[in-house]
Amino acid sequence: MTARNIIGSLEKLIKLHKSFNQLAIRKTAILKANDTEAITALLISEQKHIKAISQTDKERERAVEGFLAANGTAGQPASIHTVTELTGPEETEVLEMLKAALIDEVAKLKERNGLNQQLIYQSLQFIGISRK
Repeated sequence: MTARNIIGSLEKLIKLHKSFNQLAIRKTAILKANDTEAITALLISEQKHIKAISQTDKERERAVEGFLAANGTAGQPASIHTVTELTGPEETEVLEMLKAALIDEVAKLKERNGLNQQLIYQSLQFIGISRK
């Protein structure tokens, strides 16, 4: 069994995280504009993204478990490192590249969400609501 299903899941996760990052960028602009209708619509889109990311991550987990079982290493840690120990150089390179890209997208999202949290906090302070 090849790592193709794992690669496909990782590619889909990266695509979803890039899209989620675009929503986070839009959220920043919406928060600055104080557009409550737009923020409501955006929150709905965020929930859809979260659900899709969760489902895709479950697909990735199943693909890794299936790959490990097919290669006689069921029960091993379900990590990229474990998988790359069982793949050829081309698949290993692709998996490492995808891992780095996913880590980068998650880091960007974390940074953007931190900024958005600060904007929300500042807005709450401005209107006199303290953060608990």
